[in-house]
Amino acid sequence: MAAVATHGAALRLGAMPAHADALCVFVHGRGQSPEEMGEHVIARLRNGSTHVVLPRAENSVWYDARAIDPLTERTVEQLQAGLDAIDAAIALAVADGAPGDRVVLAGFSQGACLALEYAMRRPGRLRGLVAFTGCRVGGPSRVAASPLAGLPVYLSNGDADPWIPLGAFLEAAGDVAQAGAALRLEVFPGRVHEVLDAEVSALDAMLETVAGGRAASWPARGAPA
Repeated sequence: MAAVATHGAALRLGAMPAHADALCVFVHGRGQSPEEMGEHVIARLRNGSTHVVLPRAENSVWYDARAIDPLTERTVEQLQAGLDAIDAAIALAVADGAPGDRVVLAGFSQGACLALEYAMRRPGRLRGLVAFTGCRVGGPSRVAASPLAGLPVYLSNGDADPWIPLGAFLEAAGDVAQAGAALRLEVFPGRVHEVLDAEVSALDAMLETVAGGRAASWPARGAPA
């Protein structure tokens, strides 16, 4: 069965690629668009030296199932297409001069789930990961995690999010912690399905750290026992 096509035109924001100090790929959620993420998240960033690429899923969906549903052949095919779209977004920007050695991958909701899967499956190009309201697709620990070896990671969720249950979020955090990431974890009581200013600030801090060529500035905290 054919995978969902993900070849729609990406949205590109921020600094010109050749003048950027960092590259951020930001993945939108189910039923959303790059333009919405540009308005509601990227426009709130203070960092102006990053080139941002927002890939676009056909029909605004990266995969049909819920992330917490058991994996099917269809979901695996769609997931692989989504991971390829992230690779393509990175390659697009790097070809125009963006710094390929300073890549931060971020996403919200379904986009956060896709970003988590990318980091666990294809981590080699990343200098940072930010996942707002995400979990592993199909459950934790299915894929042998490549060592993340100190990769700075920020994960956030609401305590009663309608799309990403807290338990699934914490299981994903456990996978990331076991893979060796420098993990910062935040759970926001009563938060609705949106991105808060505190979360945007965490992405800002990540981009500033990567742009400056420094290691993660926060302590590795918040990992579940």
